[in-house]
Amino acid sequence: MAKITEWNPEDEQFWASKGKKIANKNLYLSVYALILAFIIWQLWSVVAVRLNDVGFDFTSGQLFTLAALPGLTGATFRLVYTFLPGMMGGKKTTLLTTGVLLIPAIGIGFAVQNPETSFMTMAILAAFCGLGGGNLASSTSALNPFYPKKAKGTANGINVGIGNLGVSVVQFLTPIVIGFGFFGVMTGGGQVLPDGSEIYIQNAAFIWVIPIVLSFVLTLFFMDELPNTKQSVKSQLSVLKLKHTWIMAWLYIMCFGSFIGFGAAFPLIIDSEFSAVDGVQYAFLGPLIGAALRPAGGWLSDKVGSGASVTFWTIIGMVLSTLGILYFLNAENFIGFLLLFILLFAGTGIANGSTFRMVPFIFEEKQSAPVMGLIAAFAAYGAYFIPEIFGTSIDATGSANIALYIFVVYYLVSLFVCWFWYSRKNSGFDC
Repeated sequence: MAKITEWNPEDEQFWASKGKKIANKNLYLSVYALILAFIIWQLWSVVAVRLNDVGFDFTSGQLFTLAALPGLTGATFRLVYTFLPGMMGGKKTTLLTTGVLLIPAIGIGFAVQNPETSFMTMAILAAFCGLGGGNLASSTSALNPFYPKKAKGTANGINVGIGNLGVSVVQFLTPIVIGFGFFGVMTGGGQVLPDGSEIYIQNAAFIWVIPIVLSFVLTLFFMDELPNTKQSVKSQLSVLKLKHTWIMAWLYIMCFGSFIGFGAAFPLIIDSEFSAVDGVQYAFLGPLIGAALRPAGGWLSDKVGSGASVTFWTIIGMVLSTLGILYFLNAENFIGFLLLFILLFAGTGIANGSTFRMVPFIFEEKQSAPVMGLIAAFAAYGAYFIPEIFGTSIDATGSANIALYIFVVYYLVSLFVCWFWYSRKNSGFDC
């Protein structure tokens, strides 16, 4: 593989002749690595639901904490991962951030087989899952320089949108793979459920070891390193002085923070509010729709020429969806609750794509990559705070109502923020 010495995607002839092909190859490798990162990050969202069924004795609050901890550490890791591509290059960063996913994948596989494993040990392993949560920040920072401004919205939408599918993948496949005895026999014995059936809960973690190793190898041999993309940490941190970094962080917390936070909490919310329903069975639907529509948010923004307008109207839909969830929750109507939650996930996905697309039009080229990484880091804290808010609301009142009202208020404030600074006619930005 020839070393790339020059890169100018804004030159249409260069882009058409070879730039687009190279960029797309790196996009595919990035997407694969990011899917695995999201899978490991959200592993506890489904494993936590099954722990007490196989002999553990954790409280509801402890289970919500296990689902939330990867969000806390993942967001914190993002604050570090954001700067890695600028310091060591995108390829080396991807190798590092993919390789460390083996730590939680292997550790959890062994820990869940012993019901005597302490909550503290489980909490530490849950925290290590945040290694996967950090990858989005480095992935977007590394990929952004490959594409011209006109294609960044679509490229980032595909990268993060399909990467987000890792949440849905892990929630869909986990209930299936834990029933595969032939795989579990190679990695440990089964666990007996209260109804007498047997599952192999360790499969939920061990099944990802080989795909992680494959991603590492593919990255090593086929991913490219671009010239002139390295920046010092100091120069990247300078974007924190910019007012619009913080405004965009607020908006991205609104959409991606909601997506990843609801994804982490959704199975436990269903189990808590609708005890007769198997939450894991339906949990993958929301993240699936949200992730699938993220590329559409970037693409639609590119087509209409305004990510701000797409974001504005999507927030209105999110407000209405949350109010609908409240209505069906109190009516004890699970079908309505599920459909409206899926609609809310859809809104988070579209806004994820449209909000990220706004960044290159608000900031200078050198500023865009660190801004994307930092706002992705701040938004990832939603994966911790949203499950904790739901858990606190349910523990205190027996219902998720208070949590949902908090989100309605946040979305309404976000609607004003988007309108005032970006989507109104005289905002000064065409983004």
